[in-house]
Amino acid sequence: MYGNDNWINSYLDAILDAGKGAAGPGGGAGAAARVRGSGSGGGYGDRPSLLLRERGHFSPARYFVEEVITGYDETDLYKTWLRANAMRSPQEKNTRLENMTWRIWNLARKKKEFEKEEASRLSKRRLENEKQQNDGTADMSEDLFEGVKGEDAGDPAVAYGDSTTGNTPKISSFDKLYIVLISLHGLIRGENMELGRDSDTGGQVKYVVELAKALSSSPGVYRVDLLTRQILAPNFDRGYGEPDEMLASTSFKNLKYERGKNSGAHIIRIPFGPKDKHLAKENIWPFIQDFVDSALDHVVRMSKTIGEEIGSGCPVWPAVIHGHYASAGVAATLLSGALNVPMVFTGHFLGKDKLEGLLKQGRQTREQINMTYKIMRRIEAEELSLDASEIVIASTRQEIEEQWNLYDGFEVMLARKLRALVKRGANCYGRYMPRMVIIPPGVEFGHMIHDFDLYGDEDNPSLASEDPSIWFEIMRFFTNPRKPMILAIARPYAEKNITTLVKAFGECHPLRELANLTLIMGNREAISKMNKVSAAVLTSVLTLIDEYDLYGQVAYPKHHKHSEVPDIYRLAARTKGAFVNVAYFEQFGVTLIEAAMHGLPVIATKNGAPVEIHQVLDNGLLVDPHDQHSIADALYKMLSEKQFWSRCRENGLKNIHQFSWPEHCKNYLSRILTLGPRHPAFGNKEDQKVPVNCRKCIIVIAVDSVSKEDLVQIIRNSIEATRTGTLSGSTGFVLSTSLTIAEIRSLIKYTGMLPTDFDAFICNSGSDIYYPSQSSDVPSNSRVTFALDNNYRSHIEYRWGGEGLRKYLVKWASSVVERKGRTEKQIIFEDSEHSSTYCLAFRVVNPNHLPPLKELQKLMRIQSLRCHALYNHGATRLSVIPIHASRSQALRYLSIRWGIELPDAVVIVGETGDSDYEELFGGLHKTIILKGGFNTPANRIHTVRRYPLQDVVALDSSNIIGIEGFSSDDIRSAMQQLGIPTQ
Repeated sequence: MYGNDNWINSYLDAILDAGKGAAGPGGGAGAAARVRGSGSGGGYGDRPSLLLRERGHFSPARYFVEEVITGYDETDLYKTWLRANAMRSPQEKNTRLENMTWRIWNLARKKKEFEKEEASRLSKRRLENEKQQNDGTADMSEDLFEGVKGEDAGDPAVAYGDSTTGNTPKISSFDKLYIVLISLHGLIRGENMELGRDSDTGGQVKYVVELAKALSSSPGVYRVDLLTRQILAPNFDRGYGEPDEMLASTSFKNLKYERGKNSGAHIIRIPFGPKDKHLAKENIWPFIQDFVDSALDHVVRMSKTIGEEIGSGCPVWPAVIHGHYASAGVAATLLSGALNVPMVFTGHFLGKDKLEGLLKQGRQTREQINMTYKIMRRIEAEELSLDASEIVIASTRQEIEEQWNLYDGFEVMLARKLRALVKRGANCYGRYMPRMVIIPPGVEFGHMIHDFDLYGDEDNPSLASEDPSIWFEIMRFFTNPRKPMILAIARPYAEKNITTLVKAFGECHPLRELANLTLIMGNREAISKMNKVSAAVLTSVLTLIDEYDLYGQVAYPKHHKHSEVPDIYRLAARTKGAFVNVAYFEQFGVTLIEAAMHGLPVIATKNGAPVEIHQVLDNGLLVDPHDQHSIADALYKMLSEKQFWSRCRENGLKNIHQFSWPEHCKNYLSRILTLGPRHPAFGNKEDQKVPVNCRKCIIVIAVDSVSKEDLVQIIRNSIEATRTGTLSGSTGFVLSTSLTIAEIRSLIKYTGMLPTDFDAFICNSGSDIYYPSQSSDVPSNSRVTFALDNNYRSHIEYRWGGEGLRKYLVKWASSVVERKGRTEKQIIFEDSEHSSTYCLAFRVVNPNHLPPLKELQKLMRIQSLRCHALYNHGATRLSVIPIHASRSQALRYLSIRWGIELPDAVVIVGETGDSDYEELFGGLHKTIILKGGFNTPANRIHTVRRYPLQDVVALDSSNIIGIEGFSSDDIRSAMQQLGIPTQ
């Protein structure tokens, strides 16, 4: 090995010259200084790495393995190194080492290229966003922000749009709130939660279950439903397949109110996606509309049931629908829109923040990250949730100012100005920003530490037979179990930074002599059966334990129950230990609160929620998670200075009540009760002049971008396909289109059919619903009237920008031009003839020069204008409609009003269509795709997605069938294959 030192160090110089980060976790300039021996001695915070002082000189072998290779997570390089060292021939050894070194150098160069590209992209995006935000402010009228400057600037609650001042109803004055929570991924059950079993079953699962319990135990709440996915896959407990699991209520002690009658909290498991497969959160996206349809059916039935129990027969609709995480945010958006009830959203771990972190690591390109994490679909879901939410709940101010502020749909300064305008009763010209509310997570206080837990029997510290079994499982690892215990509870993921903690412990001999280290890293069987990320982290941890010879000083049990976690905290407190969380970034920090509740001082990362938790609890120290020496220093200080330890413990116990679930629910409900009135308005079947009572099936014709002749023939053939056999007279027909009602009149007249051949018309891309009717004594087609469904309009008017939006769009349209040399020609013009109250139409004269739709959508969000923009009619028309309006949502509305089951609906679409075309595929209804037989005009409509189609639609669903041609026989055959009887 020593004969290779010179050339290895020369390659090291090349690696270090590649830029910061190329030397792996040790850091660029800092690592270079250590390699060149420029570090100085001293305490744990400023001494050079022990890696560089092996045998009094720098050790290239250990530096490569632990600082460079580990930094790239390249296990094959590590294996190459081991094989090279095993070689007997110096020549072969040198060849392998040289090959490996060049591979590392190439990785370093590649990382540097990624970092440069990403820095350039971020700079460009920042400048574009700043320009658009500045333009947005300038576009508003001069009196929009008159007198706003400095107003309420010192109040963060007002700045984010959160304020509970005023005539807030008292919670005790309500006794029948129905609350719906949605969390789609992970293994969710009420007892013995399998936290850490997989990457999706962690803190969010624990949070939503405890929130449901706590809310149901609060005054004024009658029922809480936590909606999630039903799992019937093999190797999973049968409990995950139970449709309804009632949760045990939370007992709140020392409360001054009575709960009253209560239906409790329930986990409602909705079947969607493959029945025999457990889906990771990244694979749920194509099935969300299936969930929404089934969840809608449950909520409608439950609202009626609660109404019969306590509402004098009137349905008790949800007070709020609360989505947790991006996928549930999409579901909550669709449910709240279909029911016209308020939506609340909690992001948990935001996609843009994750994307930024992954790009900074330089190990994957943006395309690779998107393929692995479906990150662009996730970010768009979070933007949509911002559009639809009335309240967004964050755990810290940092989450709002540094994470949500990255999104197009939220900007702190604009939120402050708009909130000030609302407070003054001024006109916001259609602009709206959701209220950002800071409510820290709660914890259950059922296992508060007692004095005997802490002090125990000093003369006999050995475990007694009545002690929890998990204590034996942990203590068996230790040579000296009397030492204080450093406790870490985290799943084995790179972002949890467990390896740095082990290094900090292993390299600090005074700390090793003083304390033991316990790592609770989820539950596992064999490492070989774990996912690659978790297996790599766990392997690194075990390698470091062996490297530093930490046997007898580190515990890493394979199994523990969720119910045993409080006992683990108690054991650490009994040994006068400390809790440590050195994640690179901590979103919530629930474990920090739990540790404080059990009398444990904490050492925590300075990145994220722990900063604000520390401000409240004042029970420990904050550290840089990248600096293992500062981690070791903090741990040693905490455990060696007993007075400091006692003060931190007492502060935590004294202040912990601020993070209780009763306090959380009080803050939660006080915000919910301030929301404006929004209620479902489905009307009565008697209001309709259509024969809906006898309909067994609905055929929805939603074919876009075809010639008038082809559309007419498709309509005729679809009707003819059901005019014989068992469906004759029992089938309803709906035309769903971007056409206006006037254009529909003309189309029907052209066909020679009667308007009453249809039961309803969904027009203007889903922003209006009309019903045809005709007096029985007047047979003429000309006397048919079209009744507008005003109840549906009340469902979609939420946050509609109206005239303010129209003025902005007109100004924007004037800026979209086709350039030929020095001449510019406007290509988008306002189209008043085809506009309506809730649909702003614009004529496109040259579709080839249209800007991508996603750019317009981004611009609208930056302007705080909440709406949907669509290209239709072969991209010759632009329509802008309310955020809750769409053709698929209109179908859900009709299914509730008509009492028709969605599985009995068939939607007929073309092979391409308008830009909302893909939304018509998903859900419980059947879909027939007409693939050929007519000419489809070329268009640029489907360039608007930033993610693959399979992230939106499960094209292999048994509910979707494609056919060539569109004859009545073709359509009848397709319906039979879908299980719709036609004869």
